[in-house]
Amino acid sequence: MPASLKLNLTAEQREELEQIRDHHPKTYMRERAAALLKIADGWSALRVSREGLLKRRHPDTLYRWVHRYLEEGVEGLKIRKGRGRKPAHFPCV
Repeated sequence: MPASLKLNLTAEQREELEQIRDHHPKTYMRERAAALLKIADGWSALRVSREGLLKRRHPDTLYRWVHRYLEEGVEGLKIRKGRGRKPAHFPCV
């Protein structure tokens, strides 16, 4: 069985994530910060994905958030450019 996911935060990292959770203008950033804080508090990613957020998420999604946060910091939590649906056609200029 694989080891459970652990997230150890410094005081500065915790304060930064709490600030994002409580005040960031983007809803998805507040959700991701809240999930990371719960994992840091000892919740399993599975438990957070099922009952720790307003909307259920797949546990692998939370694992990706944690790994991206560990690799890139807060920038890793942002939605990357080029994601999402592309326009059906490009207007002629």
